Amino acid sequence: MGSRHKLLETVQGQPLLRLQAWRALKTSREVTVLIRPGQPALKRAVAGLPITLITAPEAIEGMGGSLRAGTMAHLRAKCFLMLLADMVDIEAQDMRALVAARSRSKNSVHIWQATTQDGKPGNPILFDRAVYGDLLNLRGDKGARHVLEKYTDQLSHVPLLGNRARLDLDTPEDWEKWRLQQQLTFTI
Repeated sequence: MGSRHKLLETVQGQPLLRLQAWRALKTSREVTVLIRPGQPALKRAVAGLPITLITAPEAIEGMGGSLRAGTMAHLRAKCFLMLLADMVDIEAQDMRALVAARSRSKNSVHIWQATTQDGKPGNPILFDRAVYGDLLNLRGDKGARHVLEKYTDQLSHVPLLGNRARLDLDTPEDWEKWRLQQQLTFTI
């Protein structure tokens, strides 16, 4: 993104991080936003929201560190939903779909993963307490891939509309293309 931070990109008139925190608050009264150290602009973006803000030094190593920090913050919870804030098209209804899938599941399911409409795995992911130990052992930037592979038979896929479970905007060009598509969607 060059000098731009994708979580500070303006979406619906506000920084993406703030928008995603609001969307999460429509799903749960307990929302934790995890950021890396040295991110004062991200702190300002969510200032005043009824969230728990955690600065996690371990997040510098990548998704493994972020997941460890997120899991530590939720050790007393029966489950937690991990949303990557840069997944711009994920809305509250998508997060609620994962929560609803959990409430309908049998005890043998421990992970609920969003997929695209055609079944490609993506995010967000809801983790049950049964897998916290595995999440606490993650290292590096591979995220929860190892945990998902280990619990394949205890994983439930939750399809979301279109490609929203995988849409990740990482470059200025990605953002420009997405904004153009948004304008076309609203003008047609």
